Amino acid sequence: MKNIIKNVLLMAAITLTGFTSPGLLAKTIKIATISPEGTFWMKQMRAGADEISDKTQGRVKFKFYPGGVMGNDENVLRKIRIGQLHGGAIAIGYLAGSTPDVTIYGLPFVFSSLDDAEEIRKITDPMLSKQIEKSGFINFGFAQGGFTYLMSKEPVHSFEDLRHQKSWVPENSDIGLSVYRDIGITPISLPLSDVLTGLQTGLINTVIISPIGALALQWHSHVNYVVDFPLNYLIAMMIIDKDVFYQLSETDQAIVREVMTKVYKTIDAQNKTDNEEAKQALINQGVKFTQLSEKEKEEWRKTGNHVIKDMIEKYDYNKELYRAVMAHKPDAPKLAE
Repeated sequence: MKNIIKNVLLMAAITLTGFTSPGLLAKTIKIATISPEGTFWMKQMRAGADEISDKTQGRVKFKFYPGGVMGNDENVLRKIRIGQLHGGAIAIGYLAGSTPDVTIYGLPFVFSSLDDAEEIRKITDPMLSKQIEKSGFINFGFAQGGFTYLMSKEPVHSFEDLRHQKSWVPENSDIGLSVYRDIGITPISLPLSDVLTGLQTGLINTVIISPIGALALQWHSHVNYVVDFPLNYLIAMMIIDKDVFYQLSETDQAIVREVMTKVYKTIDAQNKTDNEEAKQALINQGVKFTQLSEKEKEEWRKTGNHVIKDMIEKYDYNKELYRAVMAHKPDAPKLAE
């Protein structure tokens, strides 16, 4: 009789707590991003979340905090560390502290075109994902934001012109600070959320951003010129804290990986198209694209290589990954053996 009572009580406890099997563990994953509501990114991530909820029978759900309501990417990472959030859709450079290799894609003039980047990434994306997972995060592939360009209120044709502008640099951007240090400029560091106000008030008048980003963040209405010379490659991803992810059953982990990897492939492909359309949209808004002379382009490329050397000294890059990314770039600085 005692054994029967024990078994009944055990079954009741199991039923009440929901632990009838690992596959029935329920989890709501909280994800923050600066991407505004209504953008293609948010629509795709929400569609992916709905598909995951359906396929897991509601065991895994996502709650999104879009539009920067949880702060910039750095704040999102801090909130992940303290458990307030479980993940974020962020620019990969913000993981530089824990995974220095994420900065490789964003080094100046690494890729010559979007097609070039696409081919190289077929080899290097899986390598980079492994490095990110070692540092404590699960990611599901990468979504390009296109190339960044220098955008300004006044025309810029040379470094000398740039020295007379009020240039913005993102907070804690090692690459951005190295660029301006090499040129001999002291930039103004602001969080992303304050840049629009900075442009409106005249605190800054020069930014480096992709056309997609300029339109999405509404900076485009405060610049008049774009230097038509791609500087570096932007890329973003969605990460989930590895400990949180592994709380899911293996079956549910596989579903989340499958669906969100598909979502990020879709976003990545669409952004390639959107990048060109965004440039045309800027032109339609009256923004003028200016050209650099060949001599000036060479000066900018030299600064790019100086910056890469700085980053090699600062970060202990994975040699295999770095060399795979730079294989097509014969003038790239070499890593020490």
